[in-house]
Amino acid sequence: MKLEEYSLAVPGQQTGEKRLLVYRIDTNKNAPDRKRPMVVVCGGGGYEYISDREQEAIVLKFLAMGYHACLLEYSVAPNVFPTAMLELASAVALVREHAQEWGVEADRIVTCGFSAGGHLAASLGVFWDQEMVYGALKRKPEEVKPNGQILCYPVITSGEKAHRGSVEKLLGAECGDEKKLELISLEKQVTADVPRTFLWHTLTDQAVPVENSLSFAEAMQKNGVNFEMHIYPVGGHGLALATEETGGGDAGMLQPYCAGWVDMVKAWMQRNF
Repeated sequence: MKLEEYSLAVPGQQTGEKRLLVYRIDTNKNAPDRKRPMVVVCGGGGYEYISDREQEAIVLKFLAMGYHACLLEYSVAPNVFPTAMLELASAVALVREHAQEWGVEADRIVTCGFSAGGHLAASLGVFWDQEMVYGALKRKPEEVKPNGQILCYPVITSGEKAHRGSVEKLLGAECGDEKKLELISLEKQVTADVPRTFLWHTLTDQAVPVENSLSFAEAMQKNGVNFEMHIYPVGGHGLALATEETGGGDAGMLQPYCAGWVDMVKAWMQRNF
């Protein structure tokens, strides 16, 4: 495995350039031209910090599945929308730009976000073809487009079922601006151009209510977006792998039933990428 670090500078960053950590599976000498999909991981943390549980342990799972993976250390508060989204778009473009060199299939770049990181991934999923994204980076829409997205108990709405902390950190002083609130309520921004999506949540999530995922799925269904969704009847928020690996000694984070999402997403990746 090769681990490399790249800096990402985008308009609006208030706290300096962010890092993209790229984990690449070594080329097999018997198949030197083999290319693999790349998964770009965005941990959660309410746009206030990035949770350790949803970073390298997730990357290692995708590597074990046979995919390259990278970890985006995106901007959080006091940075505000759309800074983190521009960083993710820049990361996707960087991977695509280096696809030949890194052994990546350029049309198989998948984002994977948890909680607020799920909102980040879904934001690029709905906005990738808008001028505020590709224009700000001086890119073409197809350069920043994710080919798929994996959304794990994502923050989606700014409405009644919102995770208020994420909304407040994402918008900062503009958290009372109705137009901005409408813009970041992603169930209202879905079009037919949203990439195919894998989505999972738990019914008993008290921090980010399951309605976040349900409303996004309903919008995708109405717009003909290809998606797969799993709702687990047990488990709280922030489960990550739902195993001891990411539990941090918290028994509530151990949910063997929910841990099945990893096998399901592997099957989804194999079918689609």
